[in-house]
Amino acid sequence: MILKRNFYKQDTLNVAKRLLGCFLVRKIGNKIIKGMITETEAYIGEDDLACHASKGRTPRTEVMYGEAGRAYIYMIYGMHHCLNIVTEKKNFPAAVLIRGLANISEWKTNRREWIKTSDVSNLNGPGKLCKFFKTDRKLNDADITKKDKLWVESGLKIKNSNIKKSKRVGIDYARHCRYYLWRFHLNN
Repeated sequence: MILKRNFYKQDTLNVAKRLLGCFLVRKIGNKIIKGMITETEAYIGEDDLACHASKGRTPRTEVMYGEAGRAYIYMIYGMHHCLNIVTEKKNFPAAVLIRGLANISEWKTNRREWIKTSDVSNLNGPGKLCKFFKTDRKLNDADITKKDKLWVESGLKIKNSNIKKSKRVGIDYARHCRYYLWRFHLNN
């Protein structure tokens, strides 16, 4: 079942944890690719110095100030895309970065079944998963609560005891915010 908008209207930290075990789904032509979300990071408001919105509302961050359940996709280092999902209420910039996927499958229409993709067992890193899922800025501001080109489906129920918290990755510039334990991933 596709996650509805109300799921994303919750507290961002809660959404980041609850997305673990859910399935990111991408439709490209007749092909559908699906992977279980295994790692997320939360970015919350203009006071979070690691959040793009810490510099205020800009053309780049406008999507973050919009409706929950929208894709916020940007490019880093001039070569990697990152997929975030906008959370909470309108005009409050918050989002969850999808950092890792596992159990990747592809829908084979000619066989009418899901086939585990053999060459990819784990997509650990937002750039890797966006490349594999062919997710780029063309999908920025896409409504992921509709079954169109990109959406999230409910999945496994993950117990809090199976979720590990740690510091977010690659944000040393964010002063005290770099110590927030807003990265969530499944215990191995």
